[in-house]
Amino acid sequence: MTTGSLATPTIPTRRAWVALAVLALPVLLIAIDNTVLAFALPVIAEDFRPSASTQLWIVDVYSLVLAALLVAMGSLGDRIGRRRLLMIGGTGFMVVSAAAAFAPSAEMLVLARAVLGFFGAMLMPSTLSLIRNIFTDASARRLAIAIWASCFTAGSTLGPIVGGALLQHFHWGAVFLIAVPVLLPLLILGPKLIPESRDPNPGPMDPVSVVLSFVAMLPLVWAIKTGAHDGLSILVLAAAAVGLAAGALFVRRQNRRDIPMLDMALFRSAPFTSSVLANFLSIVGLIGFIFFVSQHLQLVLGLSPLEAGLVTLPGAVVSMIAGISVVKAAKRFSAQALMVTGLVFVAAGFIMILLFRHDLSVAAIIVSFVVLEFGVGVSQTISNDTIVASVPPAKAGAASAVSETAYELGAVVGAATLGTIFTAFYRANVEVPAGLTPSQAGDAAESIAGATAVAREVPAPIADKLLESAHTAFDSGIAPTAIIAATLVLAAAMIVIVAFRRV
Repeated sequence: MTTGSLATPTIPTRRAWVALAVLALPVLLIAIDNTVLAFALPVIAEDFRPSASTQLWIVDVYSLVLAALLVAMGSLGDRIGRRRLLMIGGTGFMVVSAAAAFAPSAEMLVLARAVLGFFGAMLMPSTLSLIRNIFTDASARRLAIAIWASCFTAGSTLGPIVGGALLQHFHWGAVFLIAVPVLLPLLILGPKLIPESRDPNPGPMDPVSVVLSFVAMLPLVWAIKTGAHDGLSILVLAAAAVGLAAGALFVRRQNRRDIPMLDMALFRSAPFTSSVLANFLSIVGLIGFIFFVSQHLQLVLGLSPLEAGLVTLPGAVVSMIAGISVVKAAKRFSAQALMVTGLVFVAAGFIMILLFRHDLSVAAIIVSFVVLEFGVGVSQTISNDTIVASVPPAKAGAASAVSETAYELGAVVGAATLGTIFTAFYRANVEVPAGLTPSQAGDAAESIAGATAVAREVPAPIADKLLESAHTAFDSGIAPTAIIAATLVLAAAMIVIVAFRRV
């Protein structure tokens, strides 16, 4: 069965809900993959001894390629069929993940991660757009999207827990082999359970637009990451200029084509555009928060990766419950009211971190994270539903790609900018004690991770003095980062209020 641009709302069958369970698998995997590698990287670095830049590429190249190709892949799914694209992406992701587990060198692992980004870009827009076409009843679709969104939260939380457990017993390649058992059910059951859907009038493929979208996203994302880490340079500014110029040419080309790859008219819808911006700004704050919390728990409070992952578990459970519960609330309250309420709770989580900053214990982090994740569950469910519901079903792939691109960009900007703020405050406030070699002093002054590593190599009195200074310096970034994150999320709430008034 292939769905077209019109569909009569129907009550979903049991088959539809089973199809949703299958579609949730790649979402769960992508979310796990986003967090599990950060915990495996120290082991990988010990095995391959790569340079610092190569280590960054192992982590970053996946999101660079993924973000650069989301719009192109969403449009491709509208044309060739979203289920077909999902099957291609799932097969490729599983095979390449298995190959990455046995990569013989750091350079080959970087290549494998780049190819994983290519196939990962096929997975995400396909899942959300297929849900849009399977669940035509508004209430059922909202519940389906809530379950879909909760898989992001569950996967992000399970990543550290699963990664910590695997790394305690197996080779680092085990974190990549997770893809095989997760994706096999999708590849076996997907063709039987998931109906095909595509744009009935897609028009011809436009290779020029594909290239322009890629050239717009890749150097821009690279410039954000590199500029935040290494500072501005001619190369960073040139990359940003190339990305912006290609983006302008892409928009111009879409507006001039009779059948564009990405219909820019989608952005004329205030609910669509404001929901995309709300997603972007809230993810910037959330990823910045996770960047800080993961290091505070492990490097300041001394928890293991597995223990740190378990600290975030209550928040993840609350986020899933809130996302599913808000479906019933959506029958009584407007999307605008619910989205704003969720964003206010997210901001409240950051404000609680600000208030607890002088005694940021595990209990304080759990309480703050629960409040924050409650808001994430509410706002993300409603915003994603608004994004896909405000466009025709035939354009679901392109709309889903825009939503996912906002998510990936938010993750990149959040980690790069808020992470840089923490690093800057650390470097400005850390006091390196005497008695260290020049190399040790440089590592200790660079980051809290470096200071922790150096502390293991020096006598106890020097180590204690270094760690005390490092912990204080790292936590000095809490206040400005929490204020910035809360401000961004409240700005997202204001955008939603203003935009929905025009509807």
